Amino acid sequence: MAQGPPAEVGDAVAAIDTPALLLDLDAFEHNLRHMAAFAARSGVALRPHAKSHKCAVITERQVALGAAGICCQKVSEAESLIDAARGDVLVTYPILGAAKTERLARLARRGRVSVMADHPDQVAGYGAAARKAGVTLTVLLDIYPGGPRTGVDPGDSAMTLARIIAGTAGLRFGGLQAYNAAAQHIGEPIERRRVFDSFARYVADTSERLRIAGLPCATITGCGTGTYEWETESGLFTEIQPGSYIFMDAEYAQNRPEAGRPSALRHSLFVLTAVVSNARPGVLLVDAGVKALNNDPAAAWVWGHPELRYRPSGDEQGWIGLPAGSDPPAPGSRLLLVPGHCDPTVNLHDWIVATRGGRVEALWPVTARGAFT
Repeated sequence: MAQGPPAEVGDAVAAIDTPALLLDLDAFEHNLRHMAAFAARSGVALRPHAKSHKCAVITERQVALGAAGICCQKVSEAESLIDAARGDVLVTYPILGAAKTERLARLARRGRVSVMADHPDQVAGYGAAARKAGVTLTVLLDIYPGGPRTGVDPGDSAMTLARIIAGTAGLRFGGLQAYNAAAQHIGEPIERRRVFDSFARYVADTSERLRIAGLPCATITGCGTGTYEWETESGLFTEIQPGSYIFMDAEYAQNRPEAGRPSALRHSLFVLTAVVSNARPGVLLVDAGVKALNNDPAAAWVWGHPELRYRPSGDEQGWIGLPAGSDPPAPGSRLLLVPGHCDPTVNLHDWIVATRGGRVEALWPVTARGAFT
């Protein structure tokens, strides 16, 4: 059951019940404007990944600034957010089973729905569901980027599957899903670019072979928060799908930028936590544990206190180490934590508390919280 919001509009941040998910509106709006302007300047469509925020209000704000629609990971996310996305959703995960594919096809009655495939069985299921619903689904070929990810190998395997998609009644071959997940969190920029360049050659070769075979790629979509600038410069992509850019998190902040190209994105998402005990020397216990924020694979940061180190110590509490000789904050003191991974952290909360100037300006429900089917 959804909980009531942890604050009211107009409350001071100090009055917010903890733990709570806070959004700094100034930083968030800066990030929104930056990516919208980047996409427009680069001549590509912006299709933000909504699995990062799962929030209809944020989707509406992204579309209002020119986003072509959204991507999401699951059918239930698409169902929750398609109206806010003005009826344009790409599901970037393979969908199997009649229950899910039929829901996906019915959703296409409400807008433009695209989905990806890396296996003929998925294609057969999409086709059967589309014909039953009397709709046409757009299917993109998912190109394998390396690592434990979905995707068909570029080359002959990709060509074969593209022909199957194009030849299946009820489906339209839409192009390529080419999200280079393997490169997003490589810390060193030289290695990050090398991994992308290798993948880009596969994508370009596959696209050209498809064009020669009479299957031109109307869409080539990909590009994440960690690599969108380089990927766009390649000239391969027609649209980009960063998600975490609106929030940033500790994991993305560990990526080192190229010399002369510092990140323009700001941290906007925080978990507000309260000190519940300082009884043990050198240690604070706070009320944000693994049920309040995700720390896999990166640990959360204590915002504004680089000398402090946070780690989860249980379901309901976290542990913060203090420097030797420091005076511990009193119980009830508030701290802000930058989540290690923003996507699953948002999914732990019913509400996003949007703040500006030390006050609560808005309360946004996490519309698609728990939507994983």
